[in-house]
Amino acid sequence: MSTALAIASVTQVLKDLLNDGLINRDVTGVIGSTVLVTALPPDRIDTSTSNEQTQLNLFMYQATTNAGWRNSGFPAFDASGTRTGNPPLALDLHYVLSAYGSSELHMEILLGHGMQLLHETAVLSRDAIRRSLTPPVGGVNTGDLPLSLRALSTSNLADQVEQIKISPEEMNLEELSKLWTAFGAKYRPTAAYHISVVLIESQRSTKTALPVQSRNIYVIPFKQPVITKVGAQSGPAAPVLFDQKILSGYRIVLQGYQFKNDIVLVNVGGIEVTPAVADISDTSITFTLPAALPAGVHGIQVVHPTLMGSPLEPHTGVASRSEAFVLSPRIVSSQVLNVTGAGNAPRSATVRLQVSPDVTDTQRIILLLNELNPPDPGVPPRAYSFQLQMSAVLSPPGSTDIVNMPISGVRAGTYLVRIQVDGAESPLGTAPNGHYNSPVITIP
Repeated sequence: MSTALAIASVTQVLKDLLNDGLINRDVTGVIGSTVLVTALPPDRIDTSTSNEQTQLNLFMYQATTNAGWRNSGFPAFDASGTRTGNPPLALDLHYVLSAYGSSELHMEILLGHGMQLLHETAVLSRDAIRRSLTPPVGGVNTGDLPLSLRALSTSNLADQVEQIKISPEEMNLEELSKLWTAFGAKYRPTAAYHISVVLIESQRSTKTALPVQSRNIYVIPFKQPVITKVGAQSGPAAPVLFDQKILSGYRIVLQGYQFKNDIVLVNVGGIEVTPAVADISDTSITFTLPAALPAGVHGIQVVHPTLMGSPLEPHTGVASRSEAFVLSPRIVSSQVLNVTGAGNAPRSATVRLQVSPDVTDTQRIILLLNELNPPDPGVPPRAYSFQLQMSAVLSPPGSTDIVNMPISGVRAGTYLVRIQVDGAESPLGTAPNGHYNSPVITIP
């Protein structure tokens, strides 16, 4: 593969090809004046009446990605971001060959010879490339490469895996007009050429896997697990309910089909759980929620790894679609501390709650208070809410089961208390008459 100097090297080789061809065919003698071969932007060529020289100019006006090589060698990085290869940058180069001259018919003669030379050289041979890019030795240039461009000899253009092909590119009058307008130069007789392909590859170090010593072929029927319902039990002997709040320590009951497999895992919010074999059937799986799972909305999946290799090891297999469930927080205990205010004045205080599961520094907490027994029968019960971002109070970041929530502007009285953690709300207890009765706090 070539280096980033390959584009300039192609231009130099083509320029050298044209220059040698014009010398070998004695074009200078035919037109009676010195002929130059250049590779300049057209707007930098002097076309004034007194200064225009007889010359062929080869200008690369565009480089495009080669469609055939575009996806070769990808991807360059593995899942962890480690470089595994150096895929080539495959480019097609687009040139215009223009003829200049101050005398009649000189431009036509030059363009004819130039087009014939490129037509007869459909492929740039490796020997021709090496000859054109031969570096100078001991300060003396032994090839055709100018001393100022000696770095081009390191482009490795002659050694790239695919040879460089030259083909004419058709352009209508409108395309030529747009092109020369973009050049900002006076139009001269022009032929367009397509040069393909230049392969530029990085020399950066890559991580290469060891060769495979043996291969195992496995034919396994496709059997994807499907979750249809997510229920919960408050304990091993409790009934399975599908509409209750799910709390920390509950047992999750998944219903569906095609759950049985050699290895069955359940991914709960990014935590892998291995259910007991006795708790797995083809239509249901039962397991206890992991203690580290925080309150909030979580996804749940049944995963079937595949045993492969020698010795057998679990590999990525199939998994069910992710289903969502809400793990609600639970208030274990509550206290009201540091109360200020007296009489009919609003109170300020700190409500200390012990919650389960622990809350983390990334979670948002909302405390909800609803007045239980308003002192005035004609006044509706008061309700308050207070927010707390745990990252503002947990330092260093971590988790805790104690939440200290500052409150203010609250009327004295008894309140039902709830807590929301990332949208998941703690449950309330009910009396036999169906009214909510716990948990409560009293603000004196």
